[in-house]
Amino acid sequence: MPSSGRTQNPDRLAVLSRRHVLGGALALGLLSGAAAAAQDMAPLLPVIEVAPGVFVFHGAHEEATAANLGGIANLGFVVGTEAVAVIDTGGSAAEGRRLLAAVRQRTALPVRWAIDTHFHPDHTLGNAAFAAPGTTIVGHANMPRGLAARADTYLGGLRRALGDAAAGTEIVPPTLLVRDRLSLDLGGRTLELKAWPAAHTDADLTVLDTATGTLFAGDLVFVERVPAIDGSLRGWVDVIAGLRRETGIARVVPGHGPVSARWPDALDDEERYLGLILAETRAALAAGRSLDQAVATVGRSERGRWLLFDDYNDRNVATAYTELEWE
Repeated sequence: MPSSGRTQNPDRLAVLSRRHVLGGALALGLLSGAAAAAQDMAPLLPVIEVAPGVFVFHGAHEEATAANLGGIANLGFVVGTEAVAVIDTGGSAAEGRRLLAAVRQRTALPVRWAIDTHFHPDHTLGNAAFAAPGTTIVGHANMPRGLAARADTYLGGLRRALGDAAAGTEIVPPTLLVRDRLSLDLGGRTLELKAWPAAHTDADLTVLDTATGTLFAGDLVFVERVPAIDGSLRGWVDVIAGLRRETGIARVVPGHGPVSARWPDALDDEERYLGLILAETRAALAAGRSLDQAVATVGRSERGRWLLFDDYNDRNVATAYTELEWE
């Protein structure tokens, strides 16, 4: 899917146009009448202020359901003196609207940027709620390609999981792409965005609020919930080493799990798990074990240490086996 735009049929363009008008009114604080009533009906997400002007919603350690509206990832926003930046928009348009409602409860400043830390659906399917004039969707340079390749899978899975609650959700790719680094000025504070080599995915982006030292790490950091490998295991181990060298970090907002002021110690459990998968998969390959045999044995000592272990460890081992088989 090209990052410059998509060809739409007239009916779909009309829907998008109506959304853009609504979003622009929100940004200017000019909602009135039925539009204001509709916005008031969206229950806001419960967010906490983890540092001055930095707000975080903690996603549930679950899979996406109609009850949670796909709200299983951590989301956040940072408020400057001139503008707001949202970091990850949620797992559905409905959750994105709830996040926007939380922003509006705290400030009338325009949401100038919505930043995707990577392309997974629990972090990006809320983009539709922010597809408004004056708001730029930002992501890693590889993200439009990754979203386009998975669009049907993501939307189909969401519709099966959420049913009618998935209405309005669509794939909205970023238009401002980060290949290395990018600074965003919110007024009185700067966000530093960094694109990383393939790790959790091949489109991972971190966001550092330099005013408070708050790092939004996306799914490069998992706390409590087992990490999920969808990029490169070896690359992720290397990226963790790179994250440890980053300076000016007072706390980290992981993609899943509680905010931690234990930096860089917050990386320890994830690094142990990924290192174990790497070592044990290599040992299984060296011993001539099949993929099924590796899946049945690798990483099992970590089972009691992580939430959702049984949902993800097998596929992590399969991904690792495929990556390491020809090294």
